[in-house]
Amino acid sequence: MERIGNREALGQVREASKARIEDSKCRVLICAGTGCLAGGSGDIYKRMCELVEENPDVEVHFGEEIAHGDGEIGIKKSGCHGFCEMGPLMRIEPQGILYTKVQLEDCDEIFHRTIEKGEPIRHLLFKQDGIEYQKQDEIPFYKKQTRNVLKNCGQIDAEHIQEYISTGGYEALEKVLFNMKPEEVIQEITESNLRGRGGGGFQTGYKWSQVARQQEKERYVVCNGDEGDPGAFMDRSIMEGDPHKMIEGMMIAAYAVGASEGYIYVRAEYPLAISRLKLAIAQAEECGLLGDDILGTGFSFHLHINRGAGAFVCGEGSALTASIEGNRGMPRVKPPRTVEQGLFAKPTVLNNVETFANVPMIINEGADWFKSIGPESSPGTKAFALTGSVKHTGLIEVPMGTTLREVIYDIGGGIKGDGEFKAVQIGGPSGGCLITPHLDINLDFDSLKKMGAMIGSGGLVVMDDHTCMVEVARFFMNFTQNESCGKCVPCREGTKRMLEILERIVAGNGKMEDLDLLEELANTITDTALCGLGKSAALPVVSTLKLFREEYEQHVVEKKCVSHNCTAMRQFIISAERCKGCSKCARNCPVGAISGQIKEPYVIDNEKCIKCGACESACAFGAIHIEG
Repeated sequence: MERIGNREALGQVREASKARIEDSKCRVLICAGTGCLAGGSGDIYKRMCELVEENPDVEVHFGEEIAHGDGEIGIKKSGCHGFCEMGPLMRIEPQGILYTKVQLEDCDEIFHRTIEKGEPIRHLLFKQDGIEYQKQDEIPFYKKQTRNVLKNCGQIDAEHIQEYISTGGYEALEKVLFNMKPEEVIQEITESNLRGRGGGGFQTGYKWSQVARQQEKERYVVCNGDEGDPGAFMDRSIMEGDPHKMIEGMMIAAYAVGASEGYIYVRAEYPLAISRLKLAIAQAEECGLLGDDILGTGFSFHLHINRGAGAFVCGEGSALTASIEGNRGMPRVKPPRTVEQGLFAKPTVLNNVETFANVPMIINEGADWFKSIGPESSPGTKAFALTGSVKHTGLIEVPMGTTLREVIYDIGGGIKGDGEFKAVQIGGPSGGCLITPHLDINLDFDSLKKMGAMIGSGGLVVMDDHTCMVEVARFFMNFTQNESCGKCVPCREGTKRMLEILERIVAGNGKMEDLDLLEELANTITDTALCGLGKSAALPVVSTLKLFREEYEQHVVEKKCVSHNCTAMRQFIISAERCKGCSKCARNCPVGAISGQIKEPYVIDNEKCIKCGACESACAFGAIHIEG
């Protein structure tokens, strides 16, 4: 692609790219996000390309008519469509058809029936409650969303800059470079009340203004793409599916605060995101939208990628900048804060991927447009990774203030299997739990804070009534303790002691005084830990103790786990009425804990039993079950 040297050239590229897409016979967008690639979408992409090459003159039908375009059939690698439960996914335009759970063997039928003849393939369409959905926009999972940040994910080729430009990409950058002063950009972001989507909810415009007013003129813009929360993949999907939107937001921030260098910090466990970012940066540099003298304005900005080693603590600002500098990622005492002395001890704008991705839309549409979405104190949309015991897991985006009930039941389709809703863990390992009375709470920064929870980066783990909340607390505390950087004693030692207590409880050796000790340790860690991650480390335990204290007491007093998740508390029983005396259970027991006579009921010695469940799996008559 030739260098775009001025505003007029960018407009010409935009119109040409838009016309090329509009004139195409057909576009087949195959999800090439991490999840669908793991399901085989890479092979599906290759096969669809082969079919196009084998049939160069095929006519494309849209219903009864030949498709409007006379160009090529475009087979494209898109980013994550979001509907991860139904992957691999394929969207076919102009029909707007979305095929779910596509397999390699479906490719020929899709090409010859849908592309060539315009016929939908019913077994690949999504179905819910007996209704068949042909178009993506009609599916309840998508219909209830407001996809602004994720608008291009699944809709454009993630690996070609022209596709992003065709959607209005880099219009916002063009606008600020030619029509706005740096202080006007900061004012627009401030008026929009955009709050950081990385967890803290700090006002973005105020952060930028703090950097802009520093006496030191060497400044940096840093994007936090670390995203260490278990089950969270919002930022990863944006970087994979629409990397230029985030890059454009970083460039606007750089112009606003007077920075010429930027860094994207991405964990090494995101190889596809890193690959797409490298490609996006290279393409932007090649066409002159990144580097020196951008669009002939004299504004220069250079962007670098730094791969993190997967330390959860590097999601904290000062630990992240230390890691980029080549030092061990550990938080430092504040002040000075990052806006004053961040990367290389220079003033630094540090926002996460989703925050930067919101910036171009605010510049293009205006602060009032942004504030019209969601509540006044937390405007805009928020992307969530919806996982756990919900029918339709995936990546969603809804207006701030949407209720938990709408997310779980209208978008997620409700609780899967035979379970009932019990709780949702929000905000990752540093977040808290919400339960049934909280289903109608608004998902925004301030409403969740009042409930002792936090929006975090946007992870939503739904749990049903088969979940043990004590084990959930132990799981998250184990994660936090492993990820503690060890710099401060409260976090290093406190989380370790809390984990030991929780492990004792789930092993059936807990005491009632352990519950009081957990609360005391939690309060101490929260009050005295060095960084924000340490201060919120105990929140899952505090939250579950408050909301599910009876479960803790059952574990401690009755030595019982009603959900049967805690292995040490299982008591296997053989029903004398159902046992046929076949001895299969005894033959499969690895420790010889089962005895009896052939054709007589067998019995389990629970002193010897190691709770492995081999007997239950081996019994063909359903005679073995867990007591209670």
